[in-house]
Amino acid sequence: MLHEKLKPFPNDFLWGAASAAYQVEGAWDTDGKGKSNWDEFVRIPGKTFKGTNGDVAVDHYHRYKEDIALMAEMGMKTYRFSVAWTRIFPEGKGEINQKGIDFYNRLIDELVKHDIEPILTIYHWDLPQALQDEYGGWESRQIVEDFKNYSITLFKEFGDRVKYWVSLNEQNIFTRLGYQTGMHPPGVKDDKLYYQVNHHANLANAIAIKEFRNYIPDGKIGPSFAYSPAYAATSKPADILAAENAEELTNHWWMDVYAWGVYPKASWDYLERRGIAPEVNVGDFELLKEGKPDFMGVNYYQTTTYEENPLDGATLEGHFNTTGKKGTMEDTGIPGLYKTVMNENLERTNWDWNIDPQGLRIGLRRITNRYGLPILISENGLGEHDKVEDGSTINDDYRIEYIRTHIKAIQESITDGVEMIGYCVWSFTDLLSWLNGFQKRYGFVYVNQHEEGVHDLRRMRKKSFYWYKEVIESNGKRI
Repeated sequence: MLHEKLKPFPNDFLWGAASAAYQVEGAWDTDGKGKSNWDEFVRIPGKTFKGTNGDVAVDHYHRYKEDIALMAEMGMKTYRFSVAWTRIFPEGKGEINQKGIDFYNRLIDELVKHDIEPILTIYHWDLPQALQDEYGGWESRQIVEDFKNYSITLFKEFGDRVKYWVSLNEQNIFTRLGYQTGMHPPGVKDDKLYYQVNHHANLANAIAIKEFRNYIPDGKIGPSFAYSPAYAATSKPADILAAENAEELTNHWWMDVYAWGVYPKASWDYLERRGIAPEVNVGDFELLKEGKPDFMGVNYYQTTTYEENPLDGATLEGHFNTTGKKGTMEDTGIPGLYKTVMNENLERTNWDWNIDPQGLRIGLRRITNRYGLPILISENGLGEHDKVEDGSTINDDYRIEYIRTHIKAIQESITDGVEMIGYCVWSFTDLLSWLNGFQKRYGFVYVNQHEEGVHDLRRMRKKSFYWYKEVIESNGKRI
């Protein structure tokens, strides 16, 4: 659709930014915090860029007031953050760590004081290592009960001030990289276990949403899904079918469960034929149907283009670019289903991620038409090599252009009829990128933290900081 005039952003549109506890907080063993799976995984040689870890990250745990003051200066309407499970339950369950509760109370109160709407993410990948050791974490159905109790604790403690909640962040990513490619903890490659783990995560997500209704009836909750809309490489029917396979198995497989409590039939039949479909207990689908969210959270970075993949074709073993050396990403696929291929119509970042703002609009419309849910963009941003110039200036015009074009795509989507809640840029400050260290920078605020040596963690406003401030002040009129 081409529009002569675009609708304005809603007056209550939530302009904001996002982060994750492990990537910003640091203080990894402070005030009673237990060890997470990431605290363990990053100590395995070769797993992260130059051995980087989140022990200090950008020290948000001690500098949250400074960071929130910068958010207030920018005029941010919302801040999405995650709670570290191991700060609340060092062993994943059992005795509550009051110092962990106290920290998040201080964080939330500081946000509220500055009229910044808190969006709390219950789980952003940092599983208590104690649960991994005891029963395999997400590999066991026991995780559902422990996740329920953890979630209820957060609802009771913070629900009086936090009205927007994200249940699980990027379930499709932490399960795929943890159990299909082995790049994330626990570093396993097992397709059957991968789908079983996902089923347990779906049950945990559903039971958290179900319990949420009892504790915060005036709040809103939904998962955040890492959505990469599928394109066909050509108009050849075989490529179109490959793209359909990918859209169903890499996107609908999760969102259909979130919205409807059912798995896509063609994908389920495919997994059954291969003997890797998850085992389902009596009552599972009833629970999944009870976990319908109030919104679909979308973490959008890029689209993916697919072509036909023969039965003896490409697998998931291709190289993943974690160094920022452009052109080192390799295509991957599932034999008989699909294969990724470079889209020559799109530019790529130095990490070989496609830059496609119209893909965001396409994705938002697909979600609206299929599920009829409001949408919160819980992540969108550009990771790049930023340079500090004379006078501590950081001229990140490339980030401004990236975000500007994606904001325009959101406004076009609103004009198309998509119901939008808000837009959280990833991220507010620079942070630790899970596998990429500190060199891959996303923030509006530069943090003097690097892979090597000791650094002072000084905060410096980038050019994009001042630009996004104007966007917020004008409610999206000045982009």
